Amino acid sequence: MAEKLDEAIDAIAGWLRESNKTVALTGAGISTDSGIPDFRGPQGLWTKNPEAEKKATIQHFLSSSDARRESWRNRLNNPMGAAEPNMGHVALAELEHKGKLDTLVTQNVDGLHVDAGTSPDRLVEIHGTVREFQCLSCPDRGPIELVLQRVEQGDDDPACKSCGGILKTATISFGQNLVRKDLERSEAAASTCDAFLAVGTSLTVYPVALLPEMAIRNGAKLIIINAQDTPYDSYAHAVIQEPISEVLPRIVEQV
Repeated sequence: MAEKLDEAIDAIAGWLRESNKTVALTGAGISTDSGIPDFRGPQGLWTKNPEAEKKATIQHFLSSSDARRESWRNRLNNPMGAAEPNMGHVALAELEHKGKLDTLVTQNVDGLHVDAGTSPDRLVEIHGTVREFQCLSCPDRGPIELVLQRVEQGDDDPACKSCGGILKTATISFGQNLVRKDLERSEAAASTCDAFLAVGTSLTVYPVALLPEMAIRNGAKLIIINAQDTPYDSYAHAVIQEPISEVLPRIVEQV
């Protein structure tokens, strides 16, 4: 097994060295070593508590003040607040610094890629970020700390100070549309790359799950590093099911 893993790492590093345009897509699996549970893995938040997935819809958030109060309480106690990048995040930042990562699309909302050193202009946070708030009625947006301070002080369903509208973290919940320019940028990158690196993602959430297909159609090498099987494994040029924070640095070191 160790020899096969070494061979796969060598092959992937070679493809990335030769690539003129590499695109990476990351999901919750890259952040588990930072103490943030994933969603659909064996110990995932939604695997253990299917009701939690229902509460991740925009409809649930808008349904009542009680739902929003619960959401803001959960946000105060969320492990993302204290999380730090792990070696998987650092490896992708290093891949960029080596001039071998054109675009990084992340399904994560934790902000750890930026903390690890990924350039914001190469990063697409396709599902938004927990580090900012947004008003659902007007363009008001800003640092999440401004709202969390209000929650801590007892304003447990804070309204927008500009228009009185409902405030929410600047994340994309189920039932909300993705930001069109972010999706278009991601699709353009995937459809013109020659290497596509899918890391820690189940590749089951659409429309982002279509990105590997776009890459394959362009003749790109598809590389998947994920703990569980994905629907694209049979189409991939390499599949590794080993700890991301251990394997990814080994790959990037050889690029």
